[in-house]
Amino acid sequence: MPIVTLTNVSKTYPSRSPGAGDVVAVDDVTLSIEKGDVFGIIGYSGAGKSTLVRLINALEPASAGTITVDGVDITALRERELRKVRGGIGMIFQQFNLFAAKTVKANIAYPLTLAGWSKNDIDARVTELLGFVGLSDKAKAYPEQLSGGQKQRVGIARALATRPAILLADEATSALDPQTTHEVLDLLKRVNQEQGVTIIVITHEMDVIQTIATKVAVMEQGRVIEQGDVFDVFSAPQNPASQRFVGTVVKGVPTPAELAVLRERHEGRIVTFSFRDGDSSQAQVFVDLAAAGLDFELIYGGINDIRGRAFGHLTLAIRGDASSIDRALESIAERVEVTVIAGEEVR
Repeated sequence: MPIVTLTNVSKTYPSRSPGAGDVVAVDDVTLSIEKGDVFGIIGYSGAGKSTLVRLINALEPASAGTITVDGVDITALRERELRKVRGGIGMIFQQFNLFAAKTVKANIAYPLTLAGWSKNDIDARVTELLGFVGLSDKAKAYPEQLSGGQKQRVGIARALATRPAILLADEATSALDPQTTHEVLDLLKRVNQEQGVTIIVITHEMDVIQTIATKVAVMEQGRVIEQGDVFDVFSAPQNPASQRFVGTVVKGVPTPAELAVLRERHEGRIVTFSFRDGDSSQAQVFVDLAAAGLDFELIYGGINDIRGRAFGHLTLAIRGDASSIDRALESIAERVEVTVIAGEEVR
């Protein structure tokens, strides 16, 4: 069952320029997020993804369409009723948003105090969360005494304090170095897998989506231009914007400029083999080329793995008799997509 559903949702703001039309931040978006998903929403700055988050947690009202959260149509609720819905949604931020004058323990306890929990229950829950995020020894520390990764762990613990069903992570790793980013993403995986929390990840970083998400929606100019299983979007992106994002983490066919450099450095026919889960393995392709008596070297590309499913593009420089190359490529093309990008064409 979907835990979050957006149907034809739009959000407009009045223009600050006299005579100009309204600014459309979110434009007719329809999404369905299943319970237990780690759902990534990716887009460049200004794509509308952060506005979408504010619509989901009802910090902004939608201008059109309906939004259902855990079976409740939040577009029809009053503020008092919305506060109850927000209690089931945790939020973590790029800049941590911790109280500088409060200890780690007090920061995590803050939403529980607002919710009216007893002191004993608060103490027990905070102790539990400190252990979960690996900060049991930092209960009495203040934010300024913590690293960026530790601050974000406190932010995650605070967001989980009231046991929300949904966690919104808005650019939660953008302020962190690569190593710390992976540590935080591993923690979010545990939140999803061990506590069953549905996570919605807002980011402009495709490697974050590759690492943690199960499904993804790509946004551009307020619209969702592509969505689906992360493997499908990564291995065969359909929209040019999606292709640009995927290109930041997946090397495909060399560009003309890259090909010119490769041609200067490598002799032979330059061929790209594109692999997708279920195709013949790269090892088998290499065996076939060797069996045909051909010399070859890998000069571009790589194989990626998403949750145990492999895909990618390998560009090889192949040397040998032209007819032998033709026959080998014709045979391999029955199992793998083959693109000759320089040298003699297959006859």
